[in-house]
Amino acid sequence: MAQWFAAKAAAGSALVFFRMGDFFELFHDDAEAASEALGLALTHRGEHQGRPIRMCGVPAHSHEAYLARLIRRGFRVAICEQLETPEEAKARRAPTLRREIVRIVTPGTATEEALLDAARPAWLLALVRGGAAWIDVSTGLFFTQSGAEPAALIARLAPAEILAEEALGIEDAVPSLPPRDAASRLAGALGVASLDGFGTFAEAEVAAAAMAVEYVRAVNNGALPRLSPPVAEGARGVLLLDAATRRSLDILEGPRGASLLAAVDRTLTGPGARELAARLASPLDDLAAIGARHAAVASLHADTPRRAALRAALKGAPDMARALARISLERFSPRDLGAIRDGLQRASALAVALAGAEPALLAGAIAPLSAAPAIAAELARALAAELPARLDDGHVVAVGYDGELDALRRLRDDARGAIAAMQVDLAQAWGVAALKIRHHQQLGYLAEVPAAAGEKLLRGAPAMAVGDLAPIHRQSMANAHRFTCAALANLDRRLSESGEQAAKRERLVIAHLRKMILTEAEPIAEAARELAAIDVLAASAELATEGAWCRPHLTERPDFAIEAGRHPVVEAALRKAKGPGFVPNDCDLSPGRRLCLLTGPNMAGKSTWLRQNALMVILAQAGLFLPATAARIGLVDRLFSRVGAADDLAGGRSTFMVEMTETAAILNLAGPRSLVVLDEVGRGTATWDGLAIATAVLESLHDRIRCRTLFATHFHELTAMADRLPEMRLAAMQVREWRGEVVFQHSVAAGAAEKSWGVHVAKLAGVPTPVLKRAAAVLASLEERAREAADPLTAEMPLFARPAAPAPANPVLEALERMDPDRLSPREAQDALYHLKALAAEPEAL
Repeated sequence: MAQWFAAKAAAGSALVFFRMGDFFELFHDDAEAASEALGLALTHRGEHQGRPIRMCGVPAHSHEAYLARLIRRGFRVAICEQLETPEEAKARRAPTLRREIVRIVTPGTATEEALLDAARPAWLLALVRGGAAWIDVSTGLFFTQSGAEPAALIARLAPAEILAEEALGIEDAVPSLPPRDAASRLAGALGVASLDGFGTFAEAEVAAAAMAVEYVRAVNNGALPRLSPPVAEGARGVLLLDAATRRSLDILEGPRGASLLAAVDRTLTGPGARELAARLASPLDDLAAIGARHAAVASLHADTPRRAALRAALKGAPDMARALARISLERFSPRDLGAIRDGLQRASALAVALAGAEPALLAGAIAPLSAAPAIAAELARALAAELPARLDDGHVVAVGYDGELDALRRLRDDARGAIAAMQVDLAQAWGVAALKIRHHQQLGYLAEVPAAAGEKLLRGAPAMAVGDLAPIHRQSMANAHRFTCAALANLDRRLSESGEQAAKRERLVIAHLRKMILTEAEPIAEAARELAAIDVLAASAELATEGAWCRPHLTERPDFAIEAGRHPVVEAALRKAKGPGFVPNDCDLSPGRRLCLLTGPNMAGKSTWLRQNALMVILAQAGLFLPATAARIGLVDRLFSRVGAADDLAGGRSTFMVEMTETAAILNLAGPRSLVVLDEVGRGTATWDGLAIATAVLESLHDRIRCRTLFATHFHELTAMADRLPEMRLAAMQVREWRGEVVFQHSVAAGAAEKSWGVHVAKLAGVPTPVLKRAAAVLASLEERAREAADPLTAEMPLFARPAAPAPANPVLEALERMDPDRLSPREAQDALYHLKALAAEPEAL
């Protein structure tokens, strides 16, 4: 228990898995927490300070399954191992075996296959003021970013674990501080004298990166996995999406698993699935890079035989990147060595299938996929065809690879055959037909006989059992006795020595193979990355073929024209449910019509249309094809989507406050190259306030920000703004009334909706008939009062009705409204003054 208390003091808040023989035991509060989380029986053993010591345990051979459950519950677990054998402890006359914490398993530093999701990265994110860094310890990927916005980065990465300075106030983060000598510590961890060879990093980026690396080193007891050189994200052009947009669009996760990722994932490997998720989470903002991806997908889309060959080679390919990480940490199994062997063979098959491919991404992958052929050949010769789960199980190295190992194995196996012969000899000499030779962990090989026969042997019978075969009593049990003899002890020693020598030799061979793999770690890692990328490209081509998706045409101009677009997630759900086909719709936000005001009832598919056009940008700039007949999209630098209501009660923010906060972010951050999707701005407050806010937001998006915008509303009064906002177009969800029933056509057409159909939607929702009748009567009364109102704006308030004729326009005010003084040259300003003077003198001339 003194050892346990020392380990617990070092582990802090982590649960301590304390190795005792064949079990990992937990004590005191750790035992109580683990028993509740894992459903284990809580027992007691001994006392501490007059109170029973609570304990529970898990078998050492299957502890990873329990670890996985604890890690998923958010626990950190310290592994306290036995570092010597009982014989070694006895030799130094120690009362207990030496035990120490060898590592602390945390959600962001786990490498075991059982603790990881094969399809998702396990990011460890480190945040400091002004910078961030994130590492996937399981693959070695390493990125940094300067000036990162924490909430957006967390939403994008969905990290397994977060480290952060306490001053940042990040919820659920592990409080951490960067080391003082951050740059030198980071360079040392990467095995270089300076970071200059990796690019330019801001001071905050270096601080965050060093904080992450030191945390990984600390939880691994000073060891570090193989890490790729850090990549500064600021140097990569990515589409910016804030946290609210990611929540709105269900990119990686959605209700009941209905996410964009789930709908488009046709990858065949875990690394490919992770790469696809990364591309959807971080679409590009670089026309050349996006075009290269589209060209590769188009080539495989058109070349069915090549695509089929690639997917055949990919199917069942192992996860080389994660195997390499475990090998670098000396936390590997024989199957990780096999993963490198088999992965390199699959990579070579991919290179053959890509021969003659023309697009740059495909042709450029051939060399990395063909890397390390000598390693692949050596591993194929060295490793057994069927590999065990653990190194201690033996039979990892193939017969014929190492002559010395083969000789030791023959000696060991011959001795095992001799055990059977020895059993026959002793049964005859001792006169006990039921004698069995068994192996005991501490006592070695023993002859076990039934109790009655054992009593005779203890009395000295039979007389022929003499010399090397004379029985020596070692252990008595209720139903049997166990004996040894000089001959059996000698055979035990020979067997033990040959087995130990064979195991020692095999470990030396495995150590040689590990060193050989790590010598070529970077080419192997590059081959793993290319394999994942080819999986994504081939899967994207498969998806395009399967769903009749089109290649988008991306430009630098502010275009946005989608023909017969479909929502990928909704369409996938309809297909799975074998429901009706998805109704496609166009969307055109090209110059001259870059703001679309959408009206109509929600049940008609308004939110679906809004989201599907935002998802078109995600898919296109991630490098995928689109569910449409044709698409022309100008590169988007920032995408904002605010669709659906949500509150933040824990943070003390109402639904309307959340809406206004998200709207404020859009108005402050959006620019001319952005795409903004807004639904029902202003509906969370009083009608007049909401209408005023929606009007002002629309004007700002049209006149000041000048971005492409989809703006859905129930404020029909806003449709009148089309007369004074020249680039605004009206669109409405189509609804038909047939024999007293409402038919939602799920199609979008030009113009404004005439009704809100709210009472009809209430009927579909199951509102009781008396309430519906009363609502219809009130609606009729309001409509009558509205028609009689003197103020045309007031007349529009209660419902969607056709707007009255607009008031006469003032041409001077309209011209001023369209004018942007900040963009006028001196000569243009003078011309504008003359124009205004002329309008004031003769307004009818306009």
